Amino acid sequence: MDETSRCPWCGTDPQYVAYHDEEWGVPVRDDVALFNKLTLDMFQSGLSWLVVLRKRAKMVELLQLDAPDKLANWTDINIDRVLLDPSIIRNRMKVRAAVNNAKLFVQLRDNGRPFGNLLWSHVGGTTIVNNWKEDTHIPARTPEGDAMSKELKAIGFKWTGPTVCYAFMQAVGMVNDHLVSCPRHAVCAIN
Repeated sequence: MDETSRCPWCGTDPQYVAYHDEEWGVPVRDDVALFNKLTLDMFQSGLSWLVVLRKRAKMVELLQLDAPDKLANWTDINIDRVLLDPSIIRNRMKVRAAVNNAKLFVQLRDNGRPFGNLLWSHVGGTTIVNNWKEDTHIPARTPEGDAMSKELKAIGFKWTGPTVCYAFMQAVGMVNDHLVSCPRHAVCAIN
């Protein structure tokens, strides 16, 4: 891909570029994958996404983000233990929020409400394709992200504010915010 046509936010860092070129904006429908990504976006709050990318593999492993059933059963002992590991983002409030959110994820699933259906309902089940020409035009939040945040908070989810929700929506392809000049725009517009 021509670097001049790629969305400028990813810069030239190879890990960031790979994330842009392979993941960002690709529609994700799997419930556990959506939980995993929402949790990582929650940890990004106040940090750059590159910090999360650098720690992502260990965070997924140690926080059991691919096994919300296990994370939902964590106690203070588990939380204290994981916070000793410098390979993750060590923020006690965010780890506690991840455990809380895993419990709610499991409750939703056990009550017959798939997580993906809940989240994708905020975009009518299909990707919103925007046609931005400049990254300065891309909003930090939208009515759809605000509505998702409001619903998640009403259920009891923590650390899922409107900005976190909109960044998540962009990342998992609920919204295609690649610039129209970026080759990924057309690829990610296909649902």
